[in-house]
Amino acid sequence: MVDHWIKTVGVRYFSELTNMAILTEEVGELARHFARQFGDQSYRASETPPLTGEAGRGLIADEMADVLWVLICLANQTGVELNEAFLKNIEKKNSRDKDRHRNNDKLK
Repeated sequence: MVDHWIKTVGVRYFSELTNMAILTEEVGELARHFARQFGDQSYRASETPPLTGEAGRGLIADEMADVLWVLICLANQTGVELNEAFLKNIEKKNSRDKDRHRNNDKLK
């Protein structure tokens, strides 16, 4: 879907380096909302209405979708099959970390 949109509406992909920078920017925007909604920072008074509750969740969801969009763009550009890579990553975590977290006293 992303590839189709890029080629029909977006004209072309940005370069991989540009998309990497955009991914970093989008992660920063997501982090900003987390710092304000779940951390110790607050939104500016000019950011009204207060961006908490359902409105705040909507902002976080939108920023997460932006991160995912750019990550999918990078996967498409570099020939990475993201679904396959994700499943392999889960397998790796299941074998490598199967007991690690249960045995971590910090998590008890």
